[in-house]
Amino acid sequence: MQPQTDYDAIIVGSGPNGLAAAILMQQQGLSVLLVEGKDTIGGGMRSAELTLPGYVHDVCSAIHPLAAASPFLSALPLQDFGLEYIHPTLAGAHPFDDGTAAICNRSLKDTAKALGIDEAAYLKLMQPLVKSWPRIADDALGPLGIPKHPLDMARFGWSGLSASTTLMKRFETTQAKSLLMGMAAHAMQPLTNLTTSAFALVLLSAAHLGGWPIPKGGSQSIANAMAGYFVSLGGKIETGLYVTSLEQLPSAKAILFDVTPRQLLQIAGHKFSPLYKWQLERYRYGMGVFKIDWALAEPIPFTNAQCRTAGTVHLGGNYTDIIDAEQRAYDGRYCDKPFVLLAQQSLFDPTRAPQGKHTGWGYCHVPNSSVRDMTAEIENQVERFAPGFKERILARHTMNNEQVQEYNPNYIGGDIGGGIADLGQLFTRPALRLSPYRTSAKGLYICSSSTPPGGGVHGMCGYHAAKRALRDVFGVQI
Repeated sequence: MQPQTDYDAIIVGSGPNGLAAAILMQQQGLSVLLVEGKDTIGGGMRSAELTLPGYVHDVCSAIHPLAAASPFLSALPLQDFGLEYIHPTLAGAHPFDDGTAAICNRSLKDTAKALGIDEAAYLKLMQPLVKSWPRIADDALGPLGIPKHPLDMARFGWSGLSASTTLMKRFETTQAKSLLMGMAAHAMQPLTNLTTSAFALVLLSAAHLGGWPIPKGGSQSIANAMAGYFVSLGGKIETGLYVTSLEQLPSAKAILFDVTPRQLLQIAGHKFSPLYKWQLERYRYGMGVFKIDWALAEPIPFTNAQCRTAGTVHLGGNYTDIIDAEQRAYDGRYCDKPFVLLAQQSLFDPTRAPQGKHTGWGYCHVPNSSVRDMTAEIENQVERFAPGFKERILARHTMNNEQVQEYNPNYIGGDIGGGIADLGQLFTRPALRLSPYRTSAKGLYICSSSTPPGGGVHGMCGYHAAKRALRDVFGVQI
């Protein structure tokens, strides 16, 4: 007989994974406490007036293809708790110096057709994946195991496990190759690395199935909706408690940590076996980000008209430039023309700025723990494809790696992905174990983006960790 505890489960951290874990456990009728160190919940899903009054900026995540594609999040009644997704006219765009652009449309066929002589190659690559994604999503966004649909997963793995620089050889045009490299650059590692193709294929599949939506009112809306649903089920949330020791927490049968290995060692390292501690200490973090938010007098004046209707714009020019920029950041070097990820939320969501005004959101990859100011390099890249952009800037807010980590302690050295997701850590994050969510201490679990499937607002790390804890501790099979 187990001793009486204050709660059945405690979740430390209220990012998308912590919230997902809390919801799944509360859905089973358990008593669940969610603890957050900041005064507001959300982790990477917070929004704030960072520049001027009335301009609402997403502090970290902005566009949410994986939230829409997530098997768990998409099954929750979040719309009943205020979440409304807005779909930009175009999911994404990738402009070039000659005024043309590669376009990622929600329509698979339209995207392929715009690639000219690469139309057939794009359809051959993406059509089977888009068709099979609903069947493989849970396995693709989960730990390594026996897939429910092995043939479909094998097809995805055959392409996804390759380096994106290899996969791009299927295409002939600069447009198609650059579109693919821009998607793969979300992997935050050299594009010559194995598995980088998987990031591109998942994002492209998500675009052609559910789009790349924007949450009305800001990314905080996702966090608020998840929290609202959790509380409606009977869950409890406590903010303003930054956990550095297990002694700070009430008693519980299971504790799940939405933190990276570095914090987990600080909090509970004394409970772990020497082998598990050694594995966590060897966990590797990847490149960081330098981020800018802009308050704008007018929309960004892209030379290419289609870029003015895209929620996300990849600014990197030719695919060779993107490959070079990502390699430099990984190697600890800087680039005068970095690959910039840019979002234009206010074009589609008028709640983000005063009437007639706009916001801009963008970042580039930099060496981990960098404090270098990349404002000029990023704004020059925007100006390169949108002459007159700088004249429209009313105010800006910047964050270097130190400030990114201060905002969210999970972003070690500015790494927003919870650790590099290369072949050595994609399936074994954070340690090589039968279940990556179990620690070596009974009742303690890790549920952050440092577990499979890694970074992104999808909640699947928390979902799978909660499933593991439910089975181990409570005998609940889901």
